[in-house]
Amino acid sequence: MAIAAIMLLMTSCTPSQQKQIDKAIQNVMNEFQTVGVAAAVVKDGQIIYNQSFGYKDLETQTPLCNDHMMRIASISKSFTATSLMQLVEKGQISLDDDVSDLIGFKIRNPHHPDVPITLRMILSHTASIRDKEDYSTLDHLNPEVYGDCAESYYEYKPGEGYNYSNLGLNLAGTILEKMSGVRFDNYVRDSVIHRLGLCGGHNVDSLDNSRFASIYRYQDGEYVKSSAYGSVAHRMDNYVMGYSAPMFSPTGGVKISAHDLATYMMMHMNYGELNGVRIISEESARTMQTPVWKKQNKWEDQYGLCLYEFVDFIDDDQYNIPGHYPIGHEGDAYGLRSIMIWSPADGWGIVAMTNGYTYVEGKDVMNTLANAIYDACIRE
Repeated sequence: MAIAAIMLLMTSCTPSQQKQIDKAIQNVMNEFQTVGVAAAVVKDGQIIYNQSFGYKDLETQTPLCNDHMMRIASISKSFTATSLMQLVEKGQISLDDDVSDLIGFKIRNPHHPDVPITLRMILSHTASIRDKEDYSTLDHLNPEVYGDCAESYYEYKPGEGYNYSNLGLNLAGTILEKMSGVRFDNYVRDSVIHRLGLCGGHNVDSLDNSRFASIYRYQDGEYVKSSAYGSVAHRMDNYVMGYSAPMFSPTGGVKISAHDLATYMMMHMNYGELNGVRIISEESARTMQTPVWKKQNKWEDQYGLCLYEFVDFIDDDQYNIPGHYPIGHEGDAYGLRSIMIWSPADGWGIVAMTNGYTYVEGKDVMNTLANAIYDACIRE
């Protein structure tokens, strides 16, 4: 029933609009020599455009299709935060809880040992947690393994600085698992993705891997296939509930199609509800979309709870003033890039993803692609 209801939201733009968007995307693909691009556009509560270009796999020359899935990297963080907000609403946890009490071992910045690190800090990247080369384990935050874990923290006081932290979000996903009693990947799949009638998730072993678009990194003048879809089946015998969740990458592990990511985005555009299915409360959705950290330099984000405001991103002055910034998240890993961006005020949204691209000096592929799509079908 949920899938049927959501399918009703899919309408089409006019043939001329379709051609205009197609051309805009293909121009960007030519400029960045992309492997493939999948895109979807939302206007006024409907998916008006969904198209894929290029290749799912270079070696076999398999075309990329709309039902193919890609890993979306850091957009996945919003799935983790959305799930945690469900526990907040149930009263099982609070955003201002000391994460030490939630995870079961002491999480403290040794430079500020008396300052609790809260879940809100973790989800807004203000916890002063520093990424290690390997952030796929919580050992780097566990004093029973690494003592004071000094190398895993910046020197500033938690809550008083901003540094993007994948390790912090893997901690958040583990807290979700520990406090819900449900394995991380299953919780997000069952409580968010499937409730919206979508296909996707973190665990490659529970998905149809024939639908995965291969991911490529451009290096030394050629595309090299990345290992973005590794099985975890061989590691499950040693899985420890409430500790091993980083195995599924709460920070960046979701695989999903552009269409289904656009549907998920519509839920957030509608403040937590879609087609009568409420995933989180309006209050929770607005909390996620409200910046905790205000951008202080070009390297920082205007970051809420795993969603942020895009400042000076869309080349249209009306979206570059406070109160009118678009919201969403980007992803970047293994050679892929992804974006989910929408305007709360004007009801448009764009999802785009590429499974491989080349570097163009002075330009960013997702900024260029999002603006091309915006110009083709949204700008008035």
